Amino acid sequence: MAKILIIDDERAIRNTLREILEYEDYTVEDIDNGVDGLELIQKNDYDLVLCDIKMNKMDGMEVLSEGLSIKPDLPFIMISGHGTIETAVEASKKGAFDFISKPPDLNRLLITVRNALDRGSLVTETKVLKRKVSKTREILGESQAIGKIKETIDRVAPTDARVLITGANGSGKELVARWLHEKSHRNNAPLIEVNCAAIPSELIESELFGHEKGSFTSAIKQRIGKFESASGGTLFLDEIGDMSQSAQAKVLRALQENKISRVGGEKEIEVDVRVIAATNKDLLKEIEAGNFRMDLYHRLSVILIHVPPLTERKDDISLLAQSFLEEICNDYGMPVKRISEPALEALRALPWTGNIRELRNMIERLIILSDKTITDNDVRAFANPSSPVAAVAAGSSQTDFDQFKNFQEYKDYAEREYIKFKLEKNNWNVSKTADDIDIQRSHLYSKIEKYGLKRGE
Repeated sequence: MAKILIIDDERAIRNTLREILEYEDYTVEDIDNGVDGLELIQKNDYDLVLCDIKMNKMDGMEVLSEGLSIKPDLPFIMISGHGTIETAVEASKKGAFDFISKPPDLNRLLITVRNALDRGSLVTETKVLKRKVSKTREILGESQAIGKIKETIDRVAPTDARVLITGANGSGKELVARWLHEKSHRNNAPLIEVNCAAIPSELIESELFGHEKGSFTSAIKQRIGKFESASGGTLFLDEIGDMSQSAQAKVLRALQENKISRVGGEKEIEVDVRVIAATNKDLLKEIEAGNFRMDLYHRLSVILIHVPPLTERKDDISLLAQSFLEEICNDYGMPVKRISEPALEALRALPWTGNIRELRNMIERLIILSDKTITDNDVRAFANPSSPVAAVAAGSSQTDFDQFKNFQEYKDYAEREYIKFKLEKNNWNVSKTADDIDIQRSHLYSKIEKYGLKRGE
């Protein structure tokens, strides 16, 4: 049943309200001043607050403002014996759900309470649905490292502090960024994501800051950049370590002055953006190598969150595997399959170079290819044959060399498998893969076309 807090310095009013609400089966707590009321709001989860306006220690309007800063979605019904239209309007402007005069009319009170609780439920359901649509999953894990990340998110999210998230590919950096936005006061505004590694260096400035018509050859019309699109919300700069030096300088200025200029434009545009950045690189080493600006690093890293690789949190694999199992089976509209304990042990024994992303792909493959119960034999049999996980699971290389007619045929096969592995390891980031294997990006595109490689095959 709904839990309601009454804040009023008149004992008779508190007792009357409590008696009425408890008769309707609501759980009720009461307190005689706003200061202690705010402490209770901070510590406990209430569905509704009934708050007097004229009180001794703290004015009810102050309680309303501070209470909503603590719990933005908590409905407040303000009550007063000196009610005027002006007071009711002021309470509404500050975020109150409704205003009731003393002594309260029984029917109006109960209808208002019911409506406020219904509205609170709708707000909660809307947030859950938005999370499902946006694929913002829960951060799963009981390890110490994950507990620390969750605690940091709870502390940092309500502020506007910039956050730098570090960690290997597939470890969950994007999920951390999504929860920082979800738990912030900006969650009604957009979260705009930019993958700095996926955008060519010559286009990154236009992507971030926009451009004016005619500013370069293909600029046939004005374009709004990501900074402007994210104004009022959050801008997530993924793989910030791959950003060009010129773009870094402009981002630094935007962070310092909260102003941007479109490419080819002279007008300065004010933006209100919280920036969250992520990288799989060691930015301090990139600074030493002259690839990243130290002043930008210090601007971005007000708060540092490191997401550990899956190999450092293997105790969480069972929880993650079970969650992915239920989620994927539900998506496919099939009964949830069971995974045996030996299969979980086999999963824990693997070297997860692709981290959480690789684990999810593995579970999806096991769901499709296994019977009702996933066994340790399934784990060994259905691992991706081109991945190092499969090599460990199988115990040895299974390549049949007799299938190759000549040395060139084998070289083509080996090159194809190597490029495919590197692309999958880098989540099909062509620029990063080209850097990793030390070839030109255009050359890598030619190889992808030559071997008919496709994402997700």
